[in-house]
Amino acid sequence: MNEAEKAAAGLLYDANNAPELLAQRLRTKIKLFKLNATCPSERHSREAQLRGIIASIGEGFTIEGPFHCDYGHNIHIGQHFYANVNLVILDCASVNIGNNVFIAPNVGIYTAGHPLDVQRRNAGLEYAWPVTIGNDVWVGAGASILPGVTIGDGSVIGAGSVVNRSIPPGVLAAGNPCRVIRPITEVDGRSPA
Repeated sequence: MNEAEKAAAGLLYDANNAPELLAQRLRTKIKLFKLNATCPSERHSREAQLRGIIASIGEGFTIEGPFHCDYGHNIHIGQHFYANVNLVILDCASVNIGNNVFIAPNVGIYTAGHPLDVQRRNAGLEYAWPVTIGNDVWVGAGASILPGVTIGDGSVIGAGSVVNRSIPPGVLAAGNPCRVIRPITEVDGRSPA
C-alpha cells in the first residue's frame, strides 16, 4: 500500500517523504500561485484556473483570492458556492461541499491531523479523514473545521468556531469547541423590527 492509498484509507501515512505526494502538492502550489496572482477583474481566467485545480465545482461559484489547498483533486463543491478571502482547504482526504454554501473570510477546512505521540509525529506521520459540508450551510469568519467532521444541511457555524465534531442539520452552532446553540426556526426568517 503506497502513502496515497494509506491516506485514502484513513491510516497513518508519510506525506513528507512520499515522492508522488510531494510532486502532486508542488504542481498544485504552482497552479495556486498563478491563480492568486491573477487580477480579480479577470473573472473568466480565475474560474478556468479554479476548475483546473478543484476536482469538481458546480455553476455559479466565486472563490475570492487568495485560496490555498494541498491537492485540489479531493475537493468537490456543488452549485452556487461563495468563499470569501483566505479560504484554506487541506484536502488530504475528500472534502465534499453541497449546494448554496457560503464561507466567510479566513476559514480553514482541514482533513489532515497528526498523532499525539511525539515519536510518530516527529517521524512526519499524519492521518486524513474526510470532511462533508451539506447544502445551504453558512460558515462564519475564522472558523476551523477539523478532520472527520460533517456539517448538516441548513446549519450555521458561528465565527471563530472550532468544529471538532459533526453538527446536525438545521442548527446554529458555535464556540470552541463548537456545540449546538439552538435549532434554526421560522423566527429566524423574519425581518428585524
